[in-house]
Amino acid sequence: MPETSADTTPVLSLSNSDLAERERFDWYIDIVRDGIAPFALTSPYAKDFSAQVLTADLGVAQLARFSFPPLGAVRTHRHIRRGDPETYQLALIHRGPMRVSQQREETSIPAGGLVLFDTSSPLDAHFPDLGDRAVVTILRVPKSLFPLCADSADRLRSRHLSSEGAAGSLLHHLLGSVLDQVDGRSLSESHRIGTIAVDLAATFLAGHLDAATTLPGETRRRALLARIRAFIEANLGDPRLTPAAIASQHHISVRTLHELFRSEPEPVMSTVRRRRLERCRADLADPGLRVYPIAVLAGRWGFASPAEFSRVFRRTYGVAPKQFRHEALGTGDPR
Repeated sequence: MPETSADTTPVLSLSNSDLAERERFDWYIDIVRDGIAPFALTSPYAKDFSAQVLTADLGVAQLARFSFPPLGAVRTHRHIRRGDPETYQLALIHRGPMRVSQQREETSIPAGGLVLFDTSSPLDAHFPDLGDRAVVTILRVPKSLFPLCADSADRLRSRHLSSEGAAGSLLHHLLGSVLDQVDGRSLSESHRIGTIAVDLAATFLAGHLDAATTLPGETRRRALLARIRAFIEANLGDPRLTPAAIASQHHISVRTLHELFRSEPEPVMSTVRRRRLERCRADLADPGLRVYPIAVLAGRWGFASPAEFSRVFRRTYGVAPKQFRHEALGTGDPR
């Protein structure tokens, strides 16, 4: 695990495996109370309840992944009076299903589905005993910081929200992978990821209501940038990845594309070139790829001209690709 400091983001890994069996369920009740909100929990496995939690603070949001045996969770008006963090909770069900009811809306959320609920209304959720553990990732956002208006968000509570579509696919991937990526990152980077997650969540939910135009302009801009960056990442190996191709894919003009990146650290094609070089550099240092010529690896990431790749690589890293590979792999015969 990378070293952490006051300027970096730790991902906390919590487990009750070291506790006595009789203490494990109470431990999990406390974790849910502190990490989500007070609930009444029941489980057929309460006498030996093995659970794990990964959690990270992303600035405007908190993200946590829970792994636990089948259980039921009920939040009543009494619980709300006892403690209401006033948050929206967007849950990605990795293993399910989950049956949930809130404000007279009741549905079953299958594995891979998303569901929204809020802590200010009673909730009844159950993970049935189907022979497997439940795994859920929850994005927790204060209502006061959520870009989508409350009336719109409330209309989507306890509904099965499919992750189909650009925003849904990207949000699904982000929620499923962030906790494996942010440990040890700078606070500013983690908070940027948190902002992107909230913007994508708002855009995703607005899309289910045809209410995207009600979102703040900055939220729409950041969500579009996130989709563009994901498209770039997925198409780095295509030498036809040009500003025109990127703009066309996202139904914007090339001028608008460049305007979007004007406030970013680097222009759009600089982003493409940097990510291609980083992928090539990683491949050159991979012992499993040592049998492949450098030109093949460069072409794999969109560099059609070996000479151009060599020039750009040397200019960026201060060493020729052949020499870098030789030093990285410790070989006696540079390729």
